[in-house]
Amino acid sequence: MAIHELLLDPTGTDEAGQESTLSPRPVTLNGLRIGLLDNTKPNATLLLEEIGAELQSRYGAGETRLYTKDYFGTPATAELLERIADECDVVITAVGDCGSCSAATVADGILLERAGVPTVSITSDSFLMSGRAMAAVQGFPGFDFHAVAHPMASLTAEQVRERALAALPEVLRILGVED
Repeated sequence: MAIHELLLDPTGTDEAGQESTLSPRPVTLNGLRIGLLDNTKPNATLLLEEIGAELQSRYGAGETRLYTKDYFGTPATAELLERIADECDVVITAVGDCGSCSAATVADGILLERAGVPTVSITSDSFLMSGRAMAAVQGFPGFDFHAVAHPMASLTAEQVRERALAALPEVLRILGVED
């Protein structure tokens, strides 16, 4: 017999809107401002910068803007999310490589989508279930995000670059941009 447990949202945002519709997707990245939301985990900045550079060089994306959260284990503040939504056309947020940071990374993506900004959240595959659980708690169980191979924190710069290149097709797919 299956036992069902109540899943509580540790972020305190479960009373927010339960909208589960994606923001309109861009047809192209040409000239779009790319927000990179770093959750402060080791190698998050490097992963995001590598992806941003590839989006610029291969797909004509405009400038990238790096933002950093106060703490990896909770969603970004409302003020930071509002600033990102005002300044960016699409966002990539990373990297969830533990349970709480994976959940918070997915919550950030959902909150940005609800603010009208197409967003790709990136977790690691070891914490895929944490991300899925947060999506369900946020009322967006089908929220699509990408999971890179775990671990991320202990990788060299070249290994992070390889993960960024491997993630690029999924980033494009989630944003709705053809490769």
